Amino acid sequence: MSTPEGHGNSARGGDLVKRHRLSTRVWHWINAVTLLVMLMSGLMIFNAHPRLYWGEYGANYDPAWLKISSARAGGREFGYLQIANTRFETTGVLGLWEDPEGRTQRRAFPHWATIPSRYSLAGARIWHLAFAWVLAGGLALYLAWSLLNGHLRRDIHITRREWKLAHIWNDIKQHARLRFPTGVAALRYNVLQKLSYAGVLFVLLPLIILTGLAMSPGTDAWLPLATQIFGGRQSARSVHFICAFLLVLFFLVHIVMVMLAGPFNEVRSMITGRYRLPPEKADAPEKQP
Repeated sequence: MSTPEGHGNSARGGDLVKRHRLSTRVWHWINAVTLLVMLMSGLMIFNAHPRLYWGEYGANYDPAWLKISSARAGGREFGYLQIANTRFETTGVLGLWEDPEGRTQRRAFPHWATIPSRYSLAGARIWHLAFAWVLAGGLALYLAWSLLNGHLRRDIHITRREWKLAHIWNDIKQHARLRFPTGVAALRYNVLQKLSYAGVLFVLLPLIILTGLAMSPGTDAWLPLATQIFGGRQSARSVHFICAFLLVLFFLVHIVMVMLAGPFNEVRSMITGRYRLPPEKADAPEKQP
């Protein structure tokens, strides 16, 4: 995101201005594809052992804090998701579902949510590790370039005023009332956006990369600390899974906000870099494409 090119402070609601730099747009779409492939291949890898533990070790009969499986009770079979001691029935979606040929499958995640769609741990690992290089390399290049061109300082840095609870609470209320910034103010990230993007860039993505390394036995040879700081390989796997679904949550909220703010204008700005400023309240309500 950048200041409206060639407009300065003269830009007003209704103007078509430059919003996103090329580096931001390229990284955004590469990252979208990369994370989708890694999520779907990761779910296939999870299908090989659909349980999560804390600590160094974990096997079928060890207590798992999360488990997706199937069971039979009262003369019927059902799928379920169990978190700690609480069980939710998920028949048809998780644990027990039918494949396109109508055959009953007893795996955690269904065919439409995984890469490959048919069970293949080896295939999923190839997809996952190949795109892991794209994720790690892309993140490093994007952060380095954003540091050099001032994007992090200008657009992501949270000021002292924005850290005040009153400011954050006011931003929450504005979002809850669906009151979005207009005019030139729409070009600046609000504090909730900054917190979200900073959380993804500096917490979730680095954590998902580090925990991915910690799960690999080969990492013990050159970076044993990666496993140790999480308290064991199974703890790293749990954190990896949690981070993945926090990214899914971020994506869902992101899509909802794009739809509410105007999908055509928002998507156009992430493809061409051009964004039409929402009219200020004092402007005539004339709609422009």
